Amino acid sequence: MASQDAPPTEGPSPGSSRAPSLVLINTGHGKGKSTAAFGTMLRGISRGWKVAVVQFLKSGDWKVGEEKIGRRLGVDWWALGDGFTWDSENMSETEAVAREAWAFTRRLVSEGDHRMVLLDEITYPVNWGWIDPAEVVEMIRTRPRHVSLILTGRDAPSALIEEADTVTEMVKVKHAFDHGVRARRGIDF
Repeated sequence: MASQDAPPTEGPSPGSSRAPSLVLINTGHGKGKSTAAFGTMLRGISRGWKVAVVQFLKSGDWKVGEEKIGRRLGVDWWALGDGFTWDSENMSETEAVAREAWAFTRRLVSEGDHRMVLLDEITYPVNWGWIDPAEVVEMIRTRPRHVSLILTGRDAPSALIEEADTVTEMVKVKHAFDHGVRARRGIDF
C-alpha cells in the first residue's frame, strides 16, 4: 500500500485563469473511461448546459443505462456505431458507419449549440485508420470557444493527447472480464 502524502496547503498558483472550455481525454485499459465521462456530463447538465453524446461503437439497438437517464435529463444522444467489430458481418460497412458518425460529429461540434459534447469510444476508429487523427485535432482547434469536449477510448493517439487540456489514463489492476465474467447490466452498461 502506498504511503499518503501530506494534505495540500496551497491553492492554485497566482495568475491562474478560467478557460472558456476544455478538452478532456479518458484513455487506458482500465474500466471507467466512459463512466467518468458520463459523470462529467452530469456536472454539465447540473449547470444548465446543453449536452450531446455521440457513441462511435454502440449502436442504437443497445439499451444502455447511461443513454436512458441521459435522454430523461435532456441530453441529445446519438448512438451511431455498428457494435463490436468482432460481431461485424461486413467490416467495410462498419467502417463506413464510423466515418458517417465522424462527419456528423464535425457538423455537431462546429454548430456550437452544445456546451459539452462527449465523443464516446472515438479512439477506436481513429486507431483503426477510419478517422484521420489530424481531422480530430483540427476539429478540437477550430471548435467554438465555449464547447468542451470529452473523448474516450483506449490508446488515445499522441496527437490527441497533446491537444487535450486534461488526460486521464485508467489503469487496469484487475477486471472481472479477465476471469470469464461477462459485462453486467447496471455496472458495465
